[in-house]
Amino acid sequence: MSAIYKRDLRAYFTSPVGYVFIAAFLFVMNLVFFLMNMLTGENRLTTCYTIMLYAMMVLVPILTMRTFSEDYKQKTDQLLLTSPVKPAGIVMGKFLAAYTVFVITLALMLVQVIIIAAMSTPNAAIIVGNYIALLSAAAVYISIGCFVSSLTENQLVANIATLAINVTLFLLDFAYDLVNVGWIKQILYWISIYRRFNTFYVGVFSVADFVFYLCVSAVFLFLTVRVLEKKRWS
Repeated sequence: MSAIYKRDLRAYFTSPVGYVFIAAFLFVMNLVFFLMNMLTGENRLTTCYTIMLYAMMVLVPILTMRTFSEDYKQKTDQLLLTSPVKPAGIVMGKFLAAYTVFVITLALMLVQVIIIAAMSTPNAAIIVGNYIALLSAAAVYISIGCFVSSLTENQLVANIATLAINVTLFLLDFAYDLVNVGWIKQILYWISIYRRFNTFYVGVFSVADFVFYLCVSAVFLFLTVRVLEKKRWS
């Protein structure tokens, strides 16, 4: 697994993908930070984090579109599938490589916290809560992207399909406010990535919501493993 992790992490920075993702993410979020904090002179970091959650919906597919699609296109997937590494190790290596790039990007966003800290006294619990929520949600987005990428050799198709799933999840969350039937609202809340962010948003660590993010990530990673196992035996 470690060899695959190192190989894929290196590939992000020997190709434009890693740089494009980091640059796009930093551009969008620094622009939001400048407009909402620097121009107004107010501390609106939490609003920036909420916008970041929605930005991830669009930008993370750029990061994950190549995870398996590139190997399929280059025909190197056969080397992976015939290697001693189990499919679960392959999936985790690729997932962790993409996740590491995201963590690096999110770490660069700490500059915003430093700037706000120089201007005021931010609430540390709220900042930590939002970072935990963003890291948890990122695991879901990346696991979805890995699963979709394992289904096609076309990176553009993987990007669009992942984005479509993310948008569908967003629309289901949006429908929560439009539905008045109690049991339907409960189902929509249960599958919502965004509503569960609200607990962390105010600086409260929710074990249930954290476990939810982990479970959704695990489900999509398991499905990706199953796709690879099917390819290995086909």
